[in-house]
Amino acid sequence: MASYCMTVSRLRLVLGDGARRLHVSAALSAKANVAMSRFEAGSAVNYEKLLNNISIVRKRLNRPLTLSEKIVYGHLDDPVGQEIARGRTYLRLRPDRVAMQDATAQMAMLQFISSGLPRVAVPSTIHCDHLIEAQIGGAQDLQRAKEVNQEVYNFLATAAAKYGVGFWKPGSGIIHQIILENYAYPGVMLIGTDSHTPNGGGLGAICIGVGGADAVDVMAGIPWELKCPNVIGVKLTGSLSGWTSPKDVILKVAGILTVKGGTGAIVEYHGPGVDSISCTGMATICNMGAEIGATTSVFPYNHRMKTYLEKTGRKEIAELADEYKECLVPDSGCHYDQLIELNLSELKPHINGPFTPDLAHPVSEVGATAQKNGWPLDIKVGLIGSCTNSSYEDMGRAASLAKQALDRGLKCKAQFTVTPGSEQIRATIERDGYAKILRDVGGVVLANACGPCIGQWDRRDVKKGEKNTIVTSFNRNFTARNDANPATHAFVTSPEIVTALAIAGTLNFNPETDYLTDSKGEKFKLVAPTGDELPSRDFDPGEDTYQHPPTEGGSVRVDVNPQSNRLQLLEPFLKWDGKDLEDLQVLIKVKGKCTTDHISAAGPWLKFRGHLDNISNNLLIGAVNIENDAVNKIKNQLTGEYGGVPDVARFYKANGVQWVVVGDENYGEGSSREHAALEPRHLGGRAIIVKSFARIHETNLKKQGLLPLTFSDPRDYDKIRPDDKISIVGLKSFTPGKPLAAVLKHSDGSSESIVLNHTFNETQIEWFQAGSALNRMKQLQK
Repeated sequence: MASYCMTVSRLRLVLGDGARRLHVSAALSAKANVAMSRFEAGSAVNYEKLLNNISIVRKRLNRPLTLSEKIVYGHLDDPVGQEIARGRTYLRLRPDRVAMQDATAQMAMLQFISSGLPRVAVPSTIHCDHLIEAQIGGAQDLQRAKEVNQEVYNFLATAAAKYGVGFWKPGSGIIHQIILENYAYPGVMLIGTDSHTPNGGGLGAICIGVGGADAVDVMAGIPWELKCPNVIGVKLTGSLSGWTSPKDVILKVAGILTVKGGTGAIVEYHGPGVDSISCTGMATICNMGAEIGATTSVFPYNHRMKTYLEKTGRKEIAELADEYKECLVPDSGCHYDQLIELNLSELKPHINGPFTPDLAHPVSEVGATAQKNGWPLDIKVGLIGSCTNSSYEDMGRAASLAKQALDRGLKCKAQFTVTPGSEQIRATIERDGYAKILRDVGGVVLANACGPCIGQWDRRDVKKGEKNTIVTSFNRNFTARNDANPATHAFVTSPEIVTALAIAGTLNFNPETDYLTDSKGEKFKLVAPTGDELPSRDFDPGEDTYQHPPTEGGSVRVDVNPQSNRLQLLEPFLKWDGKDLEDLQVLIKVKGKCTTDHISAAGPWLKFRGHLDNISNNLLIGAVNIENDAVNKIKNQLTGEYGGVPDVARFYKANGVQWVVVGDENYGEGSSREHAALEPRHLGGRAIIVKSFARIHETNLKKQGLLPLTFSDPRDYDKIRPDDKISIVGLKSFTPGKPLAAVLKHSDGSSESIVLNHTFNETQIEWFQAGSALNRMKQLQK
């Protein structure tokens, strides 16, 4: 393959740019039919198409392109005719593949079944990682999950087989780690039904988190729409060393940009400092980029990615990427809409929290800050792993600290858990002794799954409401996210800092300067962590957990029991009746932060992700009602009594009353879960009116036929009263770029009008008029 790449390079020099495509593409098709993955021999990496599209767009725009522009515009459905304006136009794209985790795959596959299509149009996979609850330890928890979730796993396995989707069984690992190990590669465009899909950007890929309806579009072979992203550049200089880790890069960036600073943008890392970061470290940074609202994040192709591809059995892709490297790095002189510069040599270890992932503190200062704010200093539990930080390097660096403690006769003062990211990582750290060291220091190795990171944690060491502190190497730390306890103060940091703090047992410990006392009473300092980037003996793949889809799945039977409380076939939503939405009752006026965890909680509710009516019983139960500062307690305006949000919503629906939700800034931040859009639609909601939206949630609302609207004047939020009725007018002339009007009708008989903005394009307006994007898809099939 290497000699072939040299041949192509010489051909290009001899033939020149103009003649290159004919001759070189012929050579490519003859000698470089490289499969996208070892599971899909029939689907080839198509760098030549990427190059051709980039050339067309660069000539049209007549300017240098960023890396993210190259990959995104390289996947345009119509590179010649597509209007391209950052932050303004909607792009019609052709992603290469789709990935779905089991909690969101249920609804995605139910929607795909409803489409009536016989087979997916692009390579697609399902990953069983969300439904495994952490209780005792890996093997026991996995076995229990298989028993409890048998109906759902059977549905996903048979639906995957019938429609041509690869299926990763429970125990295989977390979706994002599996993608990095098998499916991501430089220049690929992948969409995934999980907000941390951007993890693949660590391998030079554009990987974007979406709702299930978006995944259905791509699986159906329909061009996928994305608002043309702005590009935020992060220039890295210097190099990482000592206690500072890749996680500290994104912890620092989150502190700079906040949870909404990346909305509508791709974050593109570049500069000489990039080469000091491992491929899996780059993935960590991209993964947590979801917490700043970014569309995705990406790094340029380099030797660290090449080595990782080779170590994971994809040497041919690495060689092909070398040949097309010009497509996989930014052009010199390209323009960024915003530029942040970080000197990695000066960056210090960080820890962010509690209750929000953008509250950044240097580790050296967090103890004093905690004391000042009354946050508990004693650490109850330290948790490492998750999709963000579960690489071989992460585990090795954590183990190096654990070994130091053990050598001095110490174990963790806090409880300590370890979540391997994949079966391959689990098997390899077992073989190489890391798992034993982490267990010996007091750790419990959990299943290869999401576990406590998404609230799948049967925590019993504190009572609900008991104030306590945990430290994790996860990515998200919203109120009650990990353990359903709103009094838990969760902090996110690197695995090595988690390990050090778990050994010390307190937030008031800076491992760079502070001393521990060993079993003999002697003082000592931890030496900075070390760990191999990749295993010297290659990876141990562990147990084979992949199910290939059959060549022909038409005969496979997919059963959904009508009596099931876990699965429910979908009924289409009603189409728009052609009239303005009159007298919508305000269901709840939400105060402050309202993430998708507030709108549709995870944890114990995950078991209902395939049953829309049952999962709707958690609608907005975590949101704060501005009327009384209470959670899940709103006034039923028809009866005058107070009840839970879903209960009142159901009462309104049963009595023919349509309703609206009013919210604050960055409404719907966090997870990609489309249930946060399906539930309000199912229970009779018609519009969500807020100061601003998170990207994925806004799209999900549109897909389900709801109206996501924003105040033209954010101060109009204060004009709405909890008992108002709101009429949204102007829908008969609903057009892109034209605001809608709303009439606020107060209970005292007065009224006032406000202006509401929207971001609908013509296609999205058709979704609203048809009742949902899926309804519109069916209309177009007739």
